[in-house]
Amino acid sequence: MISNYDKFPFIEVDTSSEKCVVGWKSIFSVIKNIVHTGSRSKTIVAIEQYHGINSEEVEAMIRKELDHVSVVATRNFLREDNEIIEMVNPVVTDDRIFGKMNAIQISDFFNLEKVESERKRIANLKEGIVVIYGEGATLFGSCDLLLYIDLARWEIQTRMKRNEVGNFGVKNENADFPLKYKQAFFLDWQSFDRHKAAIFNRIDFFIDGNIASEPKMISAADYHAGLDRAVSRPFRVVPFFDPGPWGGQWLKEVIDLDRSAVNYAWGFDCVPEENSLRFKFGEYIFEIPSINLVLKRPVELLGESVFKTFGAEFPIRFDFLDTMEGGNLSLQVHPTKAYIQEHFGMAYTQDESYYFLEAKEGACMYLGTKSGIDSDALISDLEKAQEGTVDFDTDQYVYKIPVKKHDHALIPAGTIHCSGKNAVVLEISATPFNFTFKLWDWGRLGLDGRPRPINIEHGKQVIDWSRNEQWVNENLFNHIEPIYKNEHVVAEKTGLYETQFIETVRHWFDDQVLHQTEGNLNVINLVEGEEVIVESPEHAFEPYIIHYAETFIVPANVSVYSIRPYGQSVGKKCATIKAFVKKDIGM
Repeated sequence: MISNYDKFPFIEVDTSSEKCVVGWKSIFSVIKNIVHTGSRSKTIVAIEQYHGINSEEVEAMIRKELDHVSVVATRNFLREDNEIIEMVNPVVTDDRIFGKMNAIQISDFFNLEKVESERKRIANLKEGIVVIYGEGATLFGSCDLLLYIDLARWEIQTRMKRNEVGNFGVKNENADFPLKYKQAFFLDWQSFDRHKAAIFNRIDFFIDGNIASEPKMISAADYHAGLDRAVSRPFRVVPFFDPGPWGGQWLKEVIDLDRSAVNYAWGFDCVPEENSLRFKFGEYIFEIPSINLVLKRPVELLGESVFKTFGAEFPIRFDFLDTMEGGNLSLQVHPTKAYIQEHFGMAYTQDESYYFLEAKEGACMYLGTKSGIDSDALISDLEKAQEGTVDFDTDQYVYKIPVKKHDHALIPAGTIHCSGKNAVVLEISATPFNFTFKLWDWGRLGLDGRPRPINIEHGKQVIDWSRNEQWVNENLFNHIEPIYKNEHVVAEKTGLYETQFIETVRHWFDDQVLHQTEGNLNVINLVEGEEVIVESPEHAFEPYIIHYAETFIVPANVSVYSIRPYGQSVGKKCATIKAFVKKDIGM
């Protein structure tokens, strides 16, 4: 099979390679030219960074490339380890998976008395070059030049897995990855994103630190030009893929991934909190965390109504779950809105749906409970299975449904569910983080050889026992409502459930389909057909080619666009599924 899936999409911002400065030597040459221009007797340069950059390596480059410079390393002003651990414990919690949202700031990690003393010392200097380097550099006072070294969350996770990076302010590089990830999500990334957003418009140059050996720098003007370009047209974020204990083999073929890998379970095709965006300047690619677009262009990207409801958060997530020649997902349930607010401080919950991109004969999913079951017996048997005394008899308690390609199952929070083996799911969900309470994992171990965390105590508090097989059939499985039909186009609503804020619409077409965003973010996947072309009837953006299984984002800023079969798909039936936030959702 020849894959045409684009694993490295980019947005062309400028045809000039000169816009991008490559390598530390060249970057510091630019800095030297700036600080030596003019008649200042004292110049203060602040180099901020997102957590995950190798501070010692960059500091060594500062000392090597800049002459007669005084370096202030921010890490020397952090609070003691035990103080930071005491501060973060209520947020991180003892749970292996879940923490709590919070309002902790970067400044809370620092000994502010020492910071203030150093700030006064720097202010009193009469001459020379001072470089304040590291996380929180702008806490040490005003500066003449501000640079920011950024890093995508996926790259941070990769470095965590290699034990190169721990959590901010503590020495835990060798801790288990799930624990580091949890603390990063609930604490580090939230505080760093707040701080970055606060200083964003003061930054003079941005540095892409995703490839440690090849940093790239662009000016703030060019960076903002890239953000503006992104919200003026359809685009894709950079996907990433991960193995799992139940993972399958489909993604390897369709996406063209490493055939020697044990499997690929997840394909994160549109998760802007953790994906990245690639800007192209001539021959160079400059990679940024796509969350920056959400933080700094939220209205243009999301639309006024979505922004008013969610703030600067991207509320829709598309990802793949591949069990082809793999195993069943864990039996699971997601928390209700009330439960997630009370226990985790989240404003909304993970309602979702499973759209079946592929399914072998005999594939199935579990959705809701069987009618007439004893809920106490179900929980008791789950607990016994977790103790290892018995296997859990899923078929006795949970409704099992045969599935085929293009089936769509809606999964409002509180509904027990699980996709079976030999299927590929396009998961369309809200994005408050992966709040999945695993109830049963088929007695298997994770890829690390350890039991995966089971959350029966949480799960039993949120299962909606009224969602039995009759209710599921009436409300959740292939709940299709026609919108319109002609000889070339069929449009139909496929979900989500009435309590969920995401709506999905599927189009079958062999000719052009016109879409109106109505000022609302659209997220779309090509679920049938080899390729289509996305065009602007108003010529507001260049035509954009999308291949099978690729997810793309249409910003609210784009008022109208069309999709039609392209290339080898001309004359054939194609299909897209589009997700957007419902109007008047009453959050």
